[in-house]
Amino acid sequence: MNITRSSLCLLTIATLAACATPPSGPEKDKTYRITILHTNDHHGRFWKNNDGEYGMSARKTVIDSIRQEVASGGGYSLLLDGGDVNTGVPESDLQDAVPDFKGMNLLGYQAMAVGNHEFDKPRSVLKMQRELAQFPMLSANIYEDGKRMFTPYKIFDLGGVRVGVMGLTTEDTHKMVHPDHVKNLEFRPVIAEATQVIPEMRRQADVVIAATHMGHYENGAHGTQAQGDVEMARATRGIDLIVGGHTQNPACMKAENVLDRAYVPGAECQPDRQHGTWIVQAHEWGKYVGRADFDYRNGAFSLVKYALIPINLKQSLVQADGKTTLQTYTPEIVENKDMLALLSPYQSMGHARLGLEIGSTDGRLEGDRVLTRVKQTAMGILVGRSLMEKTNADFAVTNAGAIRDGIAQGKITYKDVLKVHPFGNTIATVDLSGAEVLAYLEAIVKMSPGSGAFPQFAGIQMLVESGKVSGVSLQGAPLQAQKTYRLVVNNFQAVGGDGYPKLTGHPSYQNTGFVDADVLKAFITAHSPIKSMDFEPGDAVVRR
Repeated sequence: MNITRSSLCLLTIATLAACATPPSGPEKDKTYRITILHTNDHHGRFWKNNDGEYGMSARKTVIDSIRQEVASGGGYSLLLDGGDVNTGVPESDLQDAVPDFKGMNLLGYQAMAVGNHEFDKPRSVLKMQRELAQFPMLSANIYEDGKRMFTPYKIFDLGGVRVGVMGLTTEDTHKMVHPDHVKNLEFRPVIAEATQVIPEMRRQADVVIAATHMGHYENGAHGTQAQGDVEMARATRGIDLIVGGHTQNPACMKAENVLDRAYVPGAECQPDRQHGTWIVQAHEWGKYVGRADFDYRNGAFSLVKYALIPINLKQSLVQADGKTTLQTYTPEIVENKDMLALLSPYQSMGHARLGLEIGSTDGRLEGDRVLTRVKQTAMGILVGRSLMEKTNADFAVTNAGAIRDGIAQGKITYKDVLKVHPFGNTIATVDLSGAEVLAYLEAIVKMSPGSGAFPQFAGIQMLVESGKVSGVSLQGAPLQAQKTYRLVVNNFQAVGGDGYPKLTGHPSYQNTGFVDADVLKAFITAHSPIKSMDFEPGDAVVRR
């Protein structure tokens, strides 16, 4: 038999691999330094914004530097993500987040939690993304036809310390995405699932980490949303660290169970701790890289230091001459050339398709998610009126989660519209009696402020007091119980998304097939220049 040198080498390597034994575990009385790096809620931000903030190229510079520092000190690192890679920026949305997953591969992510926005597109797109990702997408509580759809956890050997990472996904996913995308899927209760999986992991791992897309709710106050990280930490034993996502806030605590809502980039961040479990979350969009430095010794996993590292986040400074300039909170981070080379073609391709001017506005049309989810906004009214005009409806209701951005003063491009409506929802109508309208309003005004379910209204005036609705007028005329009115919503709401009353079974229900972004684009073009004051909410909907 003629065996070449290269064949012999391959045979030797294969033999050694076959004879290899699993790591025996950490040595007694030895201190291991382990650094957990984390991000979450990327939402298509593979490229820096117009002010030069965040972006994967600067993120890679930071992560590479930390890894080198940790390794040179004899330590080990693990890079994790809390889910929601998809949806948010048109350049990414139009390319099915291919640049984002390729960027994550180059960054060297080792695992991620599956987020609800991973189901925004048909299952075929998710399949493509799973095949593209060179790291596991983890979720223990998603079942397809009775079997787990994803790997529930993965064990990593960090110098002999066995670190297990479990993925968990919010139970609310089934009501946050289009039902066609989650057919035959179960999103089982996360706490019950974690309680089953943790003992199994503990038999194999020295440290257990949960990479979750469930949300960090201050003192566990999750309202109408599914339970989150705080509630799970309090209800389970055996999780050392939760790397979270979904609520898109820096999980920095001002005091025990009190979130620091005024956190400033670059300041110290004290992560939450519940029932002996540390909980971290790095805001959103790659604005930060979270860094948690731990010591592991004789079974104890002790946090040494934690930091949120801002990725070129900027603050406005007023100069002596009264002019405003932008300056980074911390020293500026140089972008990594390899990442720029990978992503530049995708950014150019997106720009070419999105730069078309479709209209203009004389003032900002406010649609920031922080505001749209707690009160009526100009963008909510603009979106509603565009739907009403297209369908000849009497009033419109839009869940705040369907409105992802505002539009700045000046020219409006197709990209601006897709930033408002990235999901490609179709719109639907239903004809309701006045009594049915009142019952519908009574149900939806109870949606929690701060959630994507919070309703935006157009064409309606009313008073909401202690969850009760009164003084309802549509198009300036008082609501009449026996009269018929046309309501327009997006199809996500119509099928019961975000917990809205299901309308698809009503005899008059009709899915028009019109796409929300196209309807908004046509409305802006027809009415430009847009007079922003015409869309100010005023006191049409009063809450007490």
